[in-house]
Amino acid sequence: MQNQLIAIVLLPLIAALIAGFAGYWIGRKMAHRVTIFAVGLSCLLSLNVAIVFVGTAREPLNITLYTWAKLGDLTIQIGFLIDALTAVMMSVVTFISLMVHIYTIGYMKDDPGYQRFFAYISLFTFAMLTLVMANNFLQLFFGWEAVGVVSYLLIGFWYKKTTATFANLKAFLVNRVGDLGFLLGIAGIYWLFGTLDYAPVFAQIKAGVSDQMLVISDSVSWSVITFICIGLFIGAMGKSAQVPLHVWLPDSMEGPTPISALIHAATMVTAGVFMVARMSPIFELSEVTLNLILIIGATTALFMGFLGVVQNDIKRVVAYSTLSQLGYMVVALGASAYSVAIFHLVTHAFFKALLFLAAGSVIIAMHHEQDIRKMGNLRKYLPITYFTCLIGSLALIGMPFFSGFYSKEAIILAVEHSTLKAASYAYVCVLLGVFFTALYSFRMFFLVFHTQERMDNHTKDHLKDPSIVVWGPLVLLAIPSVCISWWMAGPIISGRFLGEAIAVTPVHDTLKPIVEAYQDVVGLGFHAVATLPFWLAIGGVITAYIFTVLKPEWREWLNQRLSGLNLVLRNNYYFDRFYINYVTAGGVGLGKRFWRWIDMGVIDGWLVNGSAKTIAAISGQLRKIQSGYLFHYVLVMVLGLLAFLGWVYWHQLVR
Repeated sequence: MQNQLIAIVLLPLIAALIAGFAGYWIGRKMAHRVTIFAVGLSCLLSLNVAIVFVGTAREPLNITLYTWAKLGDLTIQIGFLIDALTAVMMSVVTFISLMVHIYTIGYMKDDPGYQRFFAYISLFTFAMLTLVMANNFLQLFFGWEAVGVVSYLLIGFWYKKTTATFANLKAFLVNRVGDLGFLLGIAGIYWLFGTLDYAPVFAQIKAGVSDQMLVISDSVSWSVITFICIGLFIGAMGKSAQVPLHVWLPDSMEGPTPISALIHAATMVTAGVFMVARMSPIFELSEVTLNLILIIGATTALFMGFLGVVQNDIKRVVAYSTLSQLGYMVVALGASAYSVAIFHLVTHAFFKALLFLAAGSVIIAMHHEQDIRKMGNLRKYLPITYFTCLIGSLALIGMPFFSGFYSKEAIILAVEHSTLKAASYAYVCVLLGVFFTALYSFRMFFLVFHTQERMDNHTKDHLKDPSIVVWGPLVLLAIPSVCISWWMAGPIISGRFLGEAIAVTPVHDTLKPIVEAYQDVVGLGFHAVATLPFWLAIGGVITAYIFTVLKPEWREWLNQRLSGLNLVLRNNYYFDRFYINYVTAGGVGLGKRFWRWIDMGVIDGWLVNGSAKTIAAISGQLRKIQSGYLFHYVLVMVLGLLAFLGWVYWHQLVR
């Protein structure tokens, strides 16, 4: 098993190094063959691990490969913690990565950076596997930062585009804010528990670790565990793009479409959700943090859904749906329904990767046109893309019997049963979010595949479904988008699926009432017609159909009547303007003042140049006594001798 786990991690890394450093010599075909073979084998091995650990009573496998460094009491080790949670994440990461690798052959076939792109996405797969398989916080942080670095490279892959370089820098800087909180949380863990390995930390919590108070001022003290949890969650906010650290994800669409599916829909952005679920024993000790998580997640789920309604770039519509669905996952974490959060993470990975790749298929067919207002009636020309995108959209809005229905329904029910103070607010947000998810999803779907044709004749003459390397992954992703929940729903809701990988205290067990009322998958699907979320989703679809197909003039009338709100939404609630005009400008202004006062004034002006000027002034005065006359030097020697004799005489008198 150990050799198998090492192979799962290292195969994508080796392939990335070959494609990156030897890509020029081995050529384009060999570059994609090497990387696809490595990731495909890693996927097969990951699925084998999942068979062993998921839904079974097998004990977690905690392996230490070697000790990297020892600093006093701190031992830094490299190792793996393999349990059901890890196995699920490994399978999702490698399978989505494999589909994206295959899809990339068709999407990037004419790009001069072909080999470099395959090297990057394989390197990303290695970094993500390192993150999810880690058995200690430092290795987790290494994977955390590695996926951030590769994300930076992939968002700015077309580095000659100014917008792409701006977007990758924005993503890099925003994630550094989250990483600061993450580092503080890790530091707090070492201070409280005396170790950075998962196993002893969780063991101390299980044995009843005693919390300590962190003195902020004479009248204010914080729980150390709350401080740790908030720090860790700030890291998750950055990586999983939660308000207000969400601004980087929509701009990341400047990168090629395959990375939108790989990084910003299915894997990297879910790293924060995975981390909180992995740390569930810690988060269960802080209700303050759980309430904060509920508020942040619910706000993201609803208000990012509003933004999806006004987007006209096909990739940005899907990007804002990602933000909203990440909010749903975070809400589940706040409601202590960690297994349900992972459930939605898995289902979302498939249908969101499907939607991004379907969007890429449309973009290829439209000669890289991304404005949905310039499309229409594409179902006539792109039948495979049409049906797979329809499946992804139905899964996204939570239609019964599709994968997204079961995970989203479980989240809403968990929040409804939560006793936390913020649960009422979160419940309203996730319910309203169902309507707006259906509205923006089918607004895009109808504008792209229905309505009248709005493309030019040249584009129309060349419209067709792309090659099998593009539509093949769409079909393979459509299958789990429909049916993966048929297998997962029962074990997830009952708690058998992830076993002991998740820890929930009895007072926070929001899944217990759901388990007691749970029906089989078919029964739950039919029961949906009696629930409010189902009719909200239907209402969203009908509204989208009316405003895009039946009465498009109503949309223009409504835009005019709500021009002020429309302006606010199109400007992303002015988050970008606030960050640029105040946060960034304030930081630059403060930096300039520090440079002028400290660097130029104190360091250069006083310490460096000041000391030089002082020495020059003293030496200038001393130089005056170097007259060159012998009698001057004799006089100085005599005066010096008399002074010495006087000092000796005075010293003798004192004694």
